[in-house]
Formats: sequence, structure tokens, C-alpha cells
Amino acid sequence: MLVILCPILAYIFLISQQTIQQIQSRIDIIEIVGSFVKLKKRGSNYLGLCPFHNEKTPSFTVSPTKEIYKCFGCGKSGNTIGFLMDLEKYSYVEALRWLANKYNVEIEETAQSEEQKQLQQSADSLYIINNFAQQFFSNALLHSEEGKDIALAYLKERGFREDIIKKFQLGYNPSARNELAQAATAAQYNPELLQKSGLVVMRDGHLSDNYRGRIIFPIHNQSGKVLGFGARVIKNNDKAPKYINTPENEIYIKSRVLYGSYFARMAIDKADECLLVEGYTDVVSLHQSGIENVVASGGTSLTPDQLRLIKKYTNNLTIIYDGDSAGVKAALRGLDLAIEEGLNVKLVLIPGNEDPDSYVHKIGAEAFRNFIKENKKDFILFQLEAAITEAGNDSTKKAALVNQMAETISKINKTEEFTKRQDYIKQVSEILKIEEAGMNALVNKLIRDKVLKEENRNAFKPGPSAEMGTESTDEGLTFFNTDELNEQAFLRSLIEFGNNPWDESNTVAEFLFTQIEEFGADYMLDNTALVRVFETYKKWYEEGLKPTAKNFLYHEDRELNAMVINLMDYSTEISHNWKERYEGHIPTREELFKEEVLSTLNYLKLRKIKRLIAENQTVMEKSTNEQDQMLCVDMHIALKKLEKDLTGAMGTVIFKI
Repeated sequence: MLVILCPILAYIFLISQQTIQQIQSRIDIIEIVGSFVKLKKRGSNYLGLCPFHNEKTPSFTVSPTKEIYKCFGCGKSGNTIGFLMDLEKYSYVEALRWLANKYNVEIEETAQSEEQKQLQQSADSLYIINNFAQQFFSNALLHSEEGKDIALAYLKERGFREDIIKKFQLGYNPSARNELAQAATAAQYNPELLQKSGLVVMRDGHLSDNYRGRIIFPIHNQSGKVLGFGARVIKNNDKAPKYINTPENEIYIKSRVLYGSYFARMAIDKADECLLVEGYTDVVSLHQSGIENVVASGGTSLTPDQLRLIKKYTNNLTIIYDGDSAGVKAALRGLDLAIEEGLNVKLVLIPGNEDPDSYVHKIGAEAFRNFIKENKKDFILFQLEAAITEAGNDSTKKAALVNQMAETISKINKTEEFTKRQDYIKQVSEILKIEEAGMNALVNKLIRDKVLKEENRNAFKPGPSAEMGTESTDEGLTFFNTDELNEQAFLRSLIEFGNNPWDESNTVAEFLFTQIEEFGADYMLDNTALVRVFETYKKWYEEGLKPTAKNFLYHEDRELNAMVINLMDYSTEISHNWKERYEGHIPTREELFKEEVLSTLNYLKLRKIKRLIAENQTVMEKSTNEQDQMLCVDMHIALKKLEKDLTGAMGTVIFKI
């Protein structure tokens, strides 16, 4: 598996910085966001209904000048790339490629090894071959006599409409030995890559179709490209497997794929719930019935990668499986993994010999929705009930069950899930008729053992060294330690005005670097995230770049650009009516930038001085040496003078602490 994963990672991160800058320079955030959200101009900004949560009053604001969006309802914010990543669930690179395609920017790759080039070419070729095959299969299904008479007739008999067939790009591989193989070789596709794709196999020295006589289900990635195929037999054949799937290759890794996720991603986001079924037809049937927040695992046990893919959309997972024993066991296999990923898992079992596909056709969409809503069972409690039934009166099995349930509950080990864990301990203890305190102790022991094991594993790994004495513990300084508004204002003025001239020889950035240098940014700023922004800006500046907000906004580190987006306050502007009603020029922030820079800098200096005063006071109180005490007194007088000068310049009231 590692051999497959590493090429994919190498393939992903190869877009050159020059290409990224070309993409960024062409981005029009109003054009991109406006293609998903209806926007209305409001002053210098645009307003619309947030696509990330349901709202009736618009609170989603887009600033074309700052190239950012922010929802004042749900708090979502970002740039154009972030918008595509959040809404379409693209990776950073997928979003860049989407924009490059839209703006006709040719993607230039960074320097690669010969092996990387070959792997990239192989991956690109597999996508092209899969696209060719998908079109071939769809055409065979909808337009060939054999496809219409056999496959299309079968699908329509199963209740599938033609619009849903086209939406999922379903197809048919004709029963002739090599119809696809001949078409592909005529189009000059590489025989070795055709075999790697799984579409054809070599038999008796000739390429033969691998999926002949089967209905084809294309499997898409998050951007809609075809990764591979599932092929279902139509006629009953005891010798042939019901489904054949694409073999793993550079672009198709089964454990990382959920069928239907491309079509379901936005519906899952809106519903804040993902429905998980087993089969391809289950997904297609539910979509046809208007239930679109559904994906399929392809009949395999859930994997960590699949669960993380679900968690990109929602924390709420409802598993819908057949009610037979095989279906129950299949559902339970992914339980512990889902819990470790922090998902809230529910289970619904379809009654009788039905599956989701047949059951939704039988009772209708509305009744199916109600059935799901009314029959959700808590996954952990369902597992317990099933295990109790299996254990019967066997005391050994019952004892093992206690440990099994404690192990499952211990997977809920995040701090924010403490209440949830305690609730499960209480319910499980009542059902098993054991002491709650005993179950609680057992769960806590398992959590401790896991933590100790992890600590032992990391014992010899280098970590950050502890820093001494840099943070005051004086409760009287709480106001200054927790007030981040001025820290944010300081960083905002640096980012927005750093390249402005301060005097004849220095820019604002150079002036501030000099002023901060004597104290250190990590002492002037309490918020470590803001220290990171400052240090990043300083590093870029010293490397010869003239940083602006745009450098942060389009940085691939989303934490970094999110921090800067939150600094950029564009929610208020001077009213047009105010300008008309009152005569005279109203100074802008740009015109008053020196006053803003000095104000925010002096605040940080003042807070620093107050800390030094408090620390000096502590040293003086603990000192028993008269000479040291006199030095402390002199220091106190000097610091108080600095404080007075600063507060006088700022017009600030000095708080007695």
C-alpha cells in the first residue's frame, strides 16, 4: 500500500509557485462565489444567503477588495480557494486545479525526478482512459441495440429513471469479447495502462474486455473525475462474481473511496448527516427518491480513510444495512473506528429480506425518511443488545462482554466528549446490571493505559523545551493578558500598512521590527497564533518579499490564512448617507495609518511596562539585601516614568494594580 500512496502524495504537491501566483492574480472572488451564491451589492461589499448553513436573513458577506468572505451567522470565512475547499470539499491542490481550468492557466510542475514524472504521467493517463471508458459504456447503454434491449431494460425494470442513469453516468460493457479493447487500441491508448486500469485483460496474446455483459457504475473522486468502476452482472450466473471492481492502482485505492460521495457532498453538508449503505444501487435508488446525503462503502468494512472522508462533511453517521445477520455483522465491524474518529453513529436495519434499494421502492421516499428517523438505534447500545443475546446465560461470555464494552467506550477519549462517555457508562452499567463505579474505573484504566503507551512511544522523541519566567501570574494583570483586541489591531496595522513609508529611511514594517526587537514578539504578544503571524510576516519581509494580506490569504496553511482573515475587519464602512449629509472630508484609516500604528504599538509597550513593574515589585518584596532593594526602587521609578510618558501620549487612564 505504501508503494501506491507515496506516488499519489508526490503527484499532488507539484504545482509550481509561479502557476499558483498566476491563478491567484486572475481570481475574481465575486465571480467564483457568485456562481454558487446569489449576491447583492451592499456598499463596497456583496451580501447573500450563506451556503454553509440555513438562514433566511443574509449574513454572508464577500469583500472584493480584500478577496475574502465571511458569514456573520455561522462564522465561516476564507478566500476563494477556501470557499471551494469548504463548499465542494476539494483539497487545496484540487481547488487550484479547478481554478486553473476555469481561467485557462496552464499548470507548470516543479522539478521532479524521472520516477515522479513517470508516475504522474501514469496517473494522468489512467484518468484519461477512465474518462474514455465511461463515455464508451454510457453510449453502449443508451444507444446500442444490445445495451437498450438488455441493460437499459433491466435498469428500468428495477425502477431507475433515465435522468438518474445519466446523472450517475451508468453504462454497459457489451458482451462481445473485445469491443472496448478494440475501441481503446484504435484510439491509441497504451495496452499496459489499459490492463492496469482493470478494463481489459490479456488472454491468449490478445486484449479482452474484463467487464463484458455487465452494467457499469463509474466511481468518482471529489472533483468528479472517474477513479475506477464497479461492474454488476445482469444474468444469474453461479460461476461469475456478482460484482467486479477496478484493481488498485495509482489513482484508485479502495479503502479511500466512498461510492456516491461526489454527488452527496453538498447534501451531507446541508443535512449535517451522512447515510451509509452497502451497495451502488442503494445509493442510486435513494438519490432518485430525493434522499441525496447517502454514500456506499462498496460492501467492505469501513476504513479509517473512509471515516475521515465522512467527517469532512459531518460528525453524524447513520448506517443503513440489511436486517439479516450478515448485514448486522457488517455494520458492527466499523464501530470502534467510527467512535475513535469522533463520529456520532446510529444504526438502522431494514426489515425482512429487503435492502435500501428495494425498500424505498416498496414504501416510497417519504415513508422511507420517516422509517429512518423513527428507527435509528444508538450504535453502542445496539452492539450491547446483540452481544447479550449471543452470550445468553454463559457467564464467561458475559464477563468478556463487560471488558468489550469498556474497551469500546474508552475510544470516546476526547476531553470535550467527557459527558457523552459518562452517559454511556451509566446506560451500559444499568443494562449489564453491574456497578457504575466499577465500569467507570475500568474505562478510565483503559484510557490511562493507552495514554501511557503513547507517552512511552514518544519518550525519546525530541520536544519543545520549557521556557521559564515569561508569563506573569499577577491576577491584577488579567485585563491586559486577556485583551487580544489591541494585539489583533497591531497585526492588522502591520499587514495593511507595513509597506508604507514611515520616515525617509524606514517603512512601517522596519520601524515596528526595531521597536519590537528589544522585547521579542513572543513577550509583546500573548496569543501564540498572532506571534506566528508576526514571525511569518517578518521572515517574508527579510527574504525580500513585500508581504500583504494576500500572501496570507492564499497560503496553503488554512490555519494561517484563517487567522489573518479574522484580523481583516471589513464588516463596517462609512455610510453613503453619512457622506451626503455631512460636509467635509472624513479621514480614512489609510490617511491616519501612523496614528493607528503608534496607538497599537504603545498599547503593547504599556502592557509590557506594567508586567515589568509587577515583576520588579515581586523581586523587591522577596529581596532581603538592602542594595538589591534600592536597585528595585530605582527600577520602579524609571518604569513608572516610562508608563507616565506613554499614557500621557496616548491619553490613557492608568489603572491601579
